[in-house]
Amino acid sequence: MKNGHLSHWLDSTRDLSRTRQRIEGSTQADVVIVGGGYTGLWTAYWTKKQDPSLDVVVLEKEFVGYGASGRNGGWISGKTVGLRRNLLSESVSAEQVLEIERTCHQAVFEIDDLMAAEGKDIDAHRGGWMQIARSDSEFARLRSHVDEDRSWGLSEDEISLLSAQETHDRVHVPGVQGAVFSPYSVKCNPAKLVYALAELCEDLGVRIYENSPVEEFSDGDCQTTRGHVRGSVVVLATEGYTSALPGRKRDQLPMVSSMVVTEQIPESKWESIGWSGYECVSGAQHIYFYAQRTADNRIAIGGRGVPYFWGSRFDTSGELDPGTTSQLGEILQGLFPTVPIKLAHSWRGVLGVPRDWSPFIDYSKPNRLVRVGGYAGQGVTASYVAGRTVAGLISEQDSSLTESAWVRNMPRKWEAEPLRWIGSRSVQMMYKVADAIELRRGGADTSVFGRLATKISGR
Repeated sequence: MKNGHLSHWLDSTRDLSRTRQRIEGSTQADVVIVGGGYTGLWTAYWTKKQDPSLDVVVLEKEFVGYGASGRNGGWISGKTVGLRRNLLSESVSAEQVLEIERTCHQAVFEIDDLMAAEGKDIDAHRGGWMQIARSDSEFARLRSHVDEDRSWGLSEDEISLLSAQETHDRVHVPGVQGAVFSPYSVKCNPAKLVYALAELCEDLGVRIYENSPVEEFSDGDCQTTRGHVRGSVVVLATEGYTSALPGRKRDQLPMVSSMVVTEQIPESKWESIGWSGYECVSGAQHIYFYAQRTADNRIAIGGRGVPYFWGSRFDTSGELDPGTTSQLGEILQGLFPTVPIKLAHSWRGVLGVPRDWSPFIDYSKPNRLVRVGGYAGQGVTASYVAGRTVAGLISEQDSSLTESAWVRNMPRKWEAEPLRWIGSRSVQMMYKVADAIELRRGGADTSVFGRLATKISGR
């Protein structure tokens, strides 16, 4: 089994990758974007679409898609991004919070349609997303989530509860109690998506420089190890890697997410699995999983594993520890016990989590700096919406996006060490204990350990 190599997605699509030059010497641009992932590239794309006269440069430390954009679960999902209550303010109404959520719903299909119209194959399939419950407490939490969605104004067509039989009709998981289902999700190959997006940006005239780590930035200018870009505005689109920048260690928590993918599963075995609709599937445990059926009949499944490393560190190769690999394999075998599961590849990456677990687009005109991100695991779709919003702010084209709930000040910083490490590890341990207690005792009540962990984390 392969371990690391960044991800299965990147490793299996090397023939689609393109080597780009590093920046050498000095140059000028109107917009300088730091980060060559989804957020940076969607910002570049929409900036050029809205104002083709603008000169846009993207500076990427490694290569396009190196970070979460090339390692994620491949969900172009309309799931709620962030915490609704944290987006409310004196100037932001509940209607505006719901509006940006519905914008994300539509963005799911806009991304799929855009790629199809441009002739880009990203292994897309519109199957929606479902979160399955395998215990009374899990199903009770799902009912509570749907009730909350209803209170915010989401309709039955946008999110609904499935019975045990309705869930089993979609995916044959033993002991399932029911599920939540939403049509707003498209599964994809995330590496193919980021490669396609980079090509579309370059077709519009965006200059992308790889192997160009930014060491300093201020007043619209960026200094790399080998060059310098003088610009009118800098967009910081570094998400989970923000902590590696000078003075930014506590801006976002680099939360670790781990994945494994199986070998190809023979067609004859899929009858016992179901999953003919290619839904994006996740679990309702506190230590949850997320999964997709790939275009070549594998199962890719992810979860937290070790959630955080001391000092906001993260590795580079994406190698996964044996314990987490085994844990994900056991989850997968428990979901489909009649099918022998053989793992082919394991990896991990980091995603950006702000202190209030909610996205932000913070544009400081005096400092000529835009800070954007904080999707907390829902970035494949959210980055599209955020990039379009940033483009509108830069080009001064007012819209509902530029006035949306996401356009706000950067949340407060995370606590200093050792509190970050103690807090993240304690929350993870309490969630594990909560899952074990709920499985053993039964009943619909969420364990006190689960409630306490949620409160401590700020979610």
